[in-house]
Amino acid sequence: MKIPVIRQLFQNNTPENLEATLTVLEAFCEFRGVSEEEIDVAGELITNICGALEVHESVKAGALEKDALNAFGQKVMGSIDKH
Repeated sequence: MKIPVIRQLFQNNTPENLEATLTVLEAFCEFRGVSEEEIDVAGELITNICGALEVHESVKAGALEKDALNAFGQKVMGSIDKH
């Protein structure tokens, strides 16, 4: 997860475009010939896209972009700390 990447994805893409890309990446990960390294890269992209989608939702609900980005970062870091 990279907050600057999430910010760029949020600022430059509609939720619909992000959803379509997410669908393609998830399908890519299901192909038999995909290597572990490729899955790791796709997984990082998926995480960033999901972050951008969550930021879109938070901003739509009234949050400031900066606050929405920070909240997503804290949520991810909090889930990592639990494991």
